Amino acid sequence: MTRVIGDISVSLDGFVTGPDPGPDNGLGNGGEALHTWAFSDDPDDRRVLSEATARSGTVILGRRLFDVVDGPNGWDEETGYGAGEVGKPAFVVVTSSRPESVRLTDLDWTFVTTGLPDAVTTARERAEAASAAAGQDLDVVLMGGGTTIGTALEAGLLDALTLHLAPVVLGAGTPLFTGGSQRTLVQRSVIPTSTVTHVTYDVP
Repeated sequence: MTRVIGDISVSLDGFVTGPDPGPDNGLGNGGEALHTWAFSDDPDDRRVLSEATARSGTVILGRRLFDVVDGPNGWDEETGYGAGEVGKPAFVVVTSSRPESVRLTDLDWTFVTTGLPDAVTTARERAEAASAAAGQDLDVVLMGGGTTIGTALEAGLLDALTLHLAPVVLGAGTPLFTGGSQRTLVQRSVIPTSTVTHVTYDVP
């Protein structure tokens, strides 16, 4: 069964970027520390990354994050989604308007301008088709940014939430949660490694 999973790295004080993020400084000042685990040689970090990317049928991201990863200092063969792990999934971007051009033309981009629920519906359809073709269950992964995942959680669009809790206090930046309804999640797994703590919750 295809699930919708929010998956993001976060600091101990709840930020998904450091201060002053922007197109040329996507993770903000000091934010690179959030993703140390993704480049780690720790076998548990490698397993978490490999398993997550292998189950990614479609990946959703917001427009700000798209502008970062598609920008001149964004993704390449070394740093793209699950680089070196699996084939490239389809990507769905939530945006108010389509970009005039796309740098990463080798990736499968779909731009949804009618809101996050429609983006999730589109991504689920793509993931289910990919699942049928692959003969295995593949998921929809919301990789961020923080506003996209926080909005999806508040709207009841997530089946699970995976946080990669980095041992860093950033002091400021882009918060993952900015309010909303009180909610209790169900802890499903905790994997501590030498660089981070991977925690997955089911969202009732």
